[in-house]
Amino acid sequence: RAMELPPSHFPAARAAAVAVGYLRYLRGGPGRGLELRELRRARRQDIDDVGHKYYLELELEDVLDKDRTVNCTAEVLYHLGSKNSAPDVQVTVQGELRSTEEADKEFYNWIRSLEKELVAENIPDSHGNVPPELEPIHLLAWVASGYVIWQNSTENTKFHLAQVKHVKQVKRSDEDLQFDFVVLLHEMVSQEVLPWQVTLLWHPQRGAQVSQS
Repeated sequence: RAMELPPSHFPAARAAAVAVGYLRYLRGGPGRGLELRELRRARRQDIDDVGHKYYLELELEDVLDKDRTVNCTAEVLYHLGSKNSAPDVQVTVQGELRSTEEADKEFYNWIRSLEKELVAENIPDSHGNVPPELEPIHLLAWVASGYVIWQNSTENTKFHLAQVKHVKQVKRSDEDLQFDFVVLLHEMVSQEVLPWQVTLLWHPQRGAQVSQS
């Protein structure tokens, strides 16, 4: 039987951060940034010899279209005693996310047309600003860090992408775009800021894939 938790409860918020990270990896891209607007409901179930499972109801917004929100349900299972296995996450989005087909194509063609590979650092800058042309790169960093957050979270952590320290595009012989990121993740519980290296492949038809982190 699952026990109701107040949505303001820290473990509920930590589980929600994992679910949002996972969803950003799965459904995010250069033209879509998903952010938690509200954690509506949370329940926790302790499964003997397996772990703790959270059932969540979330409301998400798209940062590029603030008026549009979607509801989403998620299950996050943290395995007992295992530091090495990522939580199991299942997410169901209710309703449609805004189509990003046009924006994705535009971004893809822009990157492919560059004479020199794109290199950038400190996104956002110390004033919190992201230059408009780097917004898609920033959102791809959300995708890459979403993967890292999902893979490395435990019941006692809450990661948040603080900044893209450095990003470098790497030319490939296939159709994919490759970005090598160094991201700074802020771990809200210990207050540590941790640098991670992540390599992200992205293609408008296939979406994103982390090839190493």
